[in-house]
Amino acid sequence: MGQAVAFGSALVVDDLPGARVWLADAVRAAFPGIEVALAGSVAEAMAKIEPPPALALVDLGLPDASGIQLIEALQQRGAGTFCIVATVFDDDAHLFPALRAGAQGYVLKDRDRGALADMLRGIVDGQPPLSASIARRLLRHFQPMPHASEAQVPLTPRETEVLRLTAKGLTLGEVASALELSRHTVSGYLKDIYRKLSVGTRAEATLEAARRGLVAP
Repeated sequence: MGQAVAFGSALVVDDLPGARVWLADAVRAAFPGIEVALAGSVAEAMAKIEPPPALALVDLGLPDASGIQLIEALQQRGAGTFCIVATVFDDDAHLFPALRAGAQGYVLKDRDRGALADMLRGIVDGQPPLSASIARRLLRHFQPMPHASEAQVPLTPRETEVLRLTAKGLTLGEVASALELSRHTVSGYLKDIYRKLSVGTRAEATLEAARRGLVAP
């Protein structure tokens, strides 16, 4: 079906050895015969993009820099590298900067190898590699904002601060440290926030935070 022609080489960038192997195996399953190079940091990856690969799977949380810098570098070379983010981050603070940098796909590391391989294989037929939750998030992002006259569910000042920090991508422990609270207390605040806002995920909470002007959309 022209897979070898579409992608003769790939670069997999992830700081965790196990994740690198898992991603590389998915790429090989999707495109038999493809040459796959591995890198554990942006610096290591930059040394392997001459000539640029046809396909790049890039993690964002790398030890020396954000994977977004690598995506930008690949796009600047104008070689048409198909860049896909493979990450655990499902918040606006990572998603939209990656797309603006030139990422053409965004998948979460919550799939098995076979499912990821199927998603990658679909690229040949023009199917965008997006995790379902990310696709829903993008659709919701471009839906009309609630009318200004619609009353917002009120949050306490502390709940508002917890929501703001969570929407910025901080982990539970980081929020607790920033506010000098215990993880248990922050977890309780998050449960109350989710209940009040009728959301069930960090992604949905982040979208609501953007609507309230707590973080940049």
